[in-house]
Amino acid sequence: MVDHATSPRYADLPRVQALAAPDMAAVDALIRARLASDVVLINQIAEHIVSAGGKRLRPMLVVLAAQAAAAGGDAGADRHQLAAIIEFIHTSTLLHDDVVDESDLRRGRSTANAIWGNAASVLVGDFLYSRSFQLMVELDRMEVMQVLADTTNRIAEGEVLQLLHVRNPDVDEAAYLRVIERKTAVLFAAGTRLGALAAGADAAAQQALYDYGMNLGYAFQIADDVLDYTAQAGDLGKNLGDDLAEGKATLPLIHAIAHADPATRQRLREAVQHGDAQAMPDVLAAIHASGGLDYARRRASGYASAAESALDGLPESEALAALRGLARYAVERSH
Repeated sequence: MVDHATSPRYADLPRVQALAAPDMAAVDALIRARLASDVVLINQIAEHIVSAGGKRLRPMLVVLAAQAAAAGGDAGADRHQLAAIIEFIHTSTLLHDDVVDESDLRRGRSTANAIWGNAASVLVGDFLYSRSFQLMVELDRMEVMQVLADTTNRIAEGEVLQLLHVRNPDVDEAAYLRVIERKTAVLFAAGTRLGALAAGADAAAQQALYDYGMNLGYAFQIADDVLDYTAQAGDLGKNLGDDLAEGKATLPLIHAIAHADPATRQRLREAVQHGDAQAMPDVLAAIHASGGLDYARRRASGYASAAESALDGLPESEALAALRGLARYAVERSH
């Protein structure tokens, strides 16, 4: 078994963050500078969500992919702006998601919609989307605009697709994965591909990093959905069981429904249909009985391994070890 913490092929999260720190300081400064508006409410809401913490994983992927593609050479002057664009798009989707999901807690703090209301949150989300497009147009690179236009369109499709699945107990694994592809994985993949573009990488390296990002996105989201049934609420930064309360059937529950006896299956279906958070003890029992958590973890680990494999043709570097380490972190984290 590989010791991920000590192998030069892998970097643990502190080492990953240290490697990315100089780039991320520049990205954060750019984010704060370009968030500014003469509309006070925009500044208040944007500052609330941007200062909420989080690991800035998506923009970090952009700068690490650029470093990996450059292999010690010039990682590209555009990488910071591209990373900021990815973070603006992600932040805008968070604002919209919290409204759609009627969430009141994110990263351990009240959501923007809980403080300022739904209308303000949606409109500031729109501001962040449009600001991201201003930033990408400034770069005047058609390939960048193509990637991001396609990505934001796919994300919007994913939002609608997920809405169609709410309180639907017939969602199967294939339908669940289609939502993850559009809602999560495409933005990871766009970030890693844009990092490669920033570094001037060839088509093969761009594809390798895109494939890495796509598989990492699947692994990250499936692991996230496992945590909704296993994490400590304080670590999770949101209410445990939120997915069930919102009527979302994620992979552990989908697996349990598929493998339960008829009476239990009916109970689980009703819990999804009614968004019944009170059914959490029964749901957890059924998930454990079916092996749903272990199954979902295996699926997440499979995607993490595929992400690592996508990097095999790239030259070894600290940045490549960091990307491998993030694939392991995605499925081994506790929050």
